[in-house]
Amino acid sequence: MKIKVGFGFDVHQLKNGADFWLGGIKLDYHKGAVGHSDADVLIHAICDALLGAANMRDIGFHFPPTDDQYKGIDSKVLLRKVIAIIATRGFTVGNIDATVALQEPRLSPYMDKMRKTLSETMEIEEEDISIKATTTERLGFEGRGEGVSAYVVVLLEK
Repeated sequence: MKIKVGFGFDVHQLKNGADFWLGGIKLDYHKGAVGHSDADVLIHAICDALLGAANMRDIGFHFPPTDDQYKGIDSKVLLRKVIAIIATRGFTVGNIDATVALQEPRLSPYMDKMRKTLSETMEIEEEDISIKATTTERLGFEGRGEGVSAYVVVLLEK
């Protein structure tokens, strides 16, 4: 068996009144992430980690933000496509370890639903998905509530 490790990172600005999609679910919060798609920072970082591990470039290469067909798209659709893309090279997901950095809202009430949604989207076991959250102790753009970032490491198996 061959294994490959990939790392993904993404960041999005938070704005009042925007929808906040994270890990494939909509959070109940007065601010949301803004971007070309639904701005799901966690799914975008997962996509980049998967593509990177398979040596298949990045999410922007496959789904460019200049292409109107991806305007407002549900990031779960992109994630399903990425799973299909890496499968063309014979890869399957071993596990995912993710950390989301933001000051608020608290993510613990959403973690189980995010893991379930991501598991169903990628057709992998929930136990193979770890999602953690951290504040930045009110430092930086996350700490000031201006944005959210996600860091992801994946293991692919062939």
